[in-house]
Amino acid sequence: MAMASGAKAAKAVKGWVPFGEYRTWFRVTGPVGAGRPAVVCLHGGPGSTHDYLLNLSRLAEDGWPVVHYDQLGNGGSTHLPDKGADFWTPELFADELDNLLKALGIADNYVLFGQSWGGLLAARHAANAPQGLKGLVIANSPASYVLWRQEMEVLRAALPPENDAKLRRHEAAGTTDSPEYFDAMRVFYDRHVCRLSPWPSDYLNSLMETSNDNTVYSIMNGPSEFTVTGTLKDYSVVDCLPDITAPTLLISGRHDEATPVTVQPYFDHIPDVRWEIFEESSHVPNLEEPQRFFEVLVEFLRGLPAAHTITRREVTSNA
Repeated sequence: MAMASGAKAAKAVKGWVPFGEYRTWFRVTGPVGAGRPAVVCLHGGPGSTHDYLLNLSRLAEDGWPVVHYDQLGNGGSTHLPDKGADFWTPELFADELDNLLKALGIADNYVLFGQSWGGLLAARHAANAPQGLKGLVIANSPASYVLWRQEMEVLRAALPPENDAKLRRHEAAGTTDSPEYFDAMRVFYDRHVCRLSPWPSDYLNSLMETSNDNTVYSIMNGPSEFTVTGTLKDYSVVDCLPDITAPTLLISGRHDEATPVTVQPYFDHIPDVRWEIFEESSHVPNLEEPQRFFEVLVEFLRGLPAAHTITRREVTSNA
């Protein structure tokens, strides 16, 4: 990525914003309100943390302020291990995002970067056509967990037979917290989640944070990426995609657990969309192919119009 010549590392400010009786941890890199929209990073999981997306803060060196935050229940935000499935809902995280945008004073000028689960969260937000949303990036994200679960069976069928048998044995016995299950799971993760060896420290930091408190992940997702048994197992944003008016960039990896089948609805239904597939990546191209990743992302950001004028009516009439 070609940054501005002589650019200095942008200063980061960290803190918390109140969210009802709880609080959301954030990090802002670069000054907001200077003209270019803030790039707000929505991490995956649900139940992961911002750490594996930290290298997006490089965008601030080229003039785009970058906002990272930990969604409620993980990282630096309020942990609530005693809350059940009725509390941890997509609506909760949508409300948290809205609250953060207003609290940081960026609701009138921002871009959303949603990765994995964060892509579904970003899409649902964007479908409300907020005036301040200048662009949308959906990275490595399924549009439907029904499609995701179907594709997980396809990917698992390609694993070594003894490996998948070991996984299924532990899943049937409810022993997915065993070291043997983790070792067998690692085969899938090395193929379809992060193909780098060793795994980068930022990626490991998010994994460790999730394992330290897996309340959100276990309730909403399940025991692993390829065993979605939680409350999201039938969740989808396909219904709202035609309502998205912001220019949209889709990102996925050739070896991604978010296979083309799971990403295709975004491409089929969002009116203003382009799709970039990273040939050497799986689920985290920002870490696996950082140079090309930033080239593609910066090109998209530079191409965003100053004011996006497509209306819901125009979208409907052109569908």
